Amino acid sequence: MQSLGVASNLGGKVTRVQTVSSIGLTCFLVSLAAGVGLTAWSQNPWPVILLGLGGVYLLFSIKVASQWERAAVLRLGAYRGLRGPGLFTIVPIVDTVSDFIDQRIRVTEVKAESTLTRDAVPVFVDAIVFWVVWNAEKSILEVQDFGHAIGMSAQTALRESIGRHMLTDMVTDRESLGRELQKILDQKTNPWGVTVQSVEIRDVQIPQGLEDAMSREAQAQRERHARIILSTAETEISEKFAQAAEMYRDNPVALHLRAMNMLYEAIKEKGSMVIVPSSAVETMGLGGMMGMASMGRQVISPDAPPQQ
Repeated sequence: MQSLGVASNLGGKVTRVQTVSSIGLTCFLVSLAAGVGLTAWSQNPWPVILLGLGGVYLLFSIKVASQWERAAVLRLGAYRGLRGPGLFTIVPIVDTVSDFIDQRIRVTEVKAESTLTRDAVPVFVDAIVFWVVWNAEKSILEVQDFGHAIGMSAQTALRESIGRHMLTDMVTDRESLGRELQKILDQKTNPWGVTVQSVEIRDVQIPQGLEDAMSREAQAQRERHARIILSTAETEISEKFAQAAEMYRDNPVALHLRAMNMLYEAIKEKGSMVIVPSSAVETMGLGGMMGMASMGRQVISPDAPPQQ
């Protein structure tokens, strides 16, 4: 058997040419061996001649197609139908067999190098196209090399789509770009018996200088957002302080209690020292209260030495 490849941008071979099959070769060898044996036994050359000719006929008439393959049979140039999968026969010289079409899902790699976007930015885009032959008859009769045609069509469609989109749209919304390409290619390839299942944008590369500028712009945006959040927090805090000041202005007792609570929070840790202005001590009467509290701790503390 002999295989024939297609364009290098395709993911593997989509067609192959079968000159002879392994079953046909086996039948030819068996027939030839039988003819040689009969000729040696009968001392007559006709068995080897007849069986040899029969073996040559079987060699070129028996074809085998795999489960995922189809082939077209042409008799004297006229289309006779599809064959496969499995074993089928043709009439040598009269019939010819087209390339065997692979009907599994195929992958084509597409690259658009140095293509300008809508905002005049040169980009390098790398994409892959998933497609399948759904009608082998159309793919054989309607287009000469459908694999190469799909690759060229995908590259052209990708360049046109890049020119219609802004750079930010291509970077942030690759899925919509892939769906647009899939729709364009599917409309073009359906008459060939080929359907494009999906297009995936793998990579969008931009010049290094522009990439650095975009990185600095993103960093500046993050700093701006952080400063806005901080200023918003400061505004909310000042509003709360203003509300508290309004409440304390008409209620001096509440202000004294708040000051005492703040003083307590400051001195409750061991080893801490707080300096309080004398005016605050006199205003809130903290001197007497702190003295009484100190005397109370000396009386209550079990570790204190006995009084003389």
